[in-house]
Amino acid sequence: MDNDEATLSPTQRRVVETLKRHGDATADELADSLDITPSAVRQHLTSLRSAGYVTATPERGHTGRPADRYHATNRTERLFAAPADDLAVEILEHLDDEDPALVDRIFHRRRQRLVDASREQVDDLPIAERVAAVAGDLDAQGYLADFEQTDDGDYRINLHSCPMWTVADRYRQACAAELGYVEDLVPDADVERITHKTAGAHTCTYRLSLIHI
Repeated sequence: MDNDEATLSPTQRRVVETLKRHGDATADELADSLDITPSAVRQHLTSLRSAGYVTATPERGHTGRPADRYHATNRTERLFAAPADDLAVEILEHLDDEDPALVDRIFHRRRQRLVDASREQVDDLPIAERVAAVAGDLDAQGYLADFEQTDDGDYRINLHSCPMWTVADRYRQACAAELGYVEDLVPDADVERITHKTAGAHTCTYRLSLIHI
């Protein structure tokens, strides 16, 4: 963890987490969510922006001076990443040099281990409860996950953070394993990743289209 990360206050971490969960927000919206004053929020946002954790764009479509909408940057991924991420990348690089196929097998085994740990709890659940359980498992793993049902009856699982960002940014097998994890635990849905943080989106979002037999 670098010095900037170490000096973030608990409130600044809450600001970052709220931005990651919502995608973007104005200072007033953050103040309402966090139950603190707008002036205090703006002070934290100024510090976070200077440190590179937050960016802002003017809100369009309103009369008068546009308010800034704040976004968490990819640098915030490290705030929620596992402490051993850098070591993991180093080890994977050594393995990749020796045998690239071994890296694929490692991620496959990790996916299978996570699936096996969750399957017994979700297999007999109705689809809505199963999706909620999978999202809950991902949230517990550090993805800041939530889910929603769309108007057409399908589901979306939204991952607002990536606890293994350093690894995933280097090895896309991590992202493939994440997709496979959802597919394995919700086999009665076609699972598609429709937004991807490594492509610049604020979330990794999976659309789960129910298979009607």
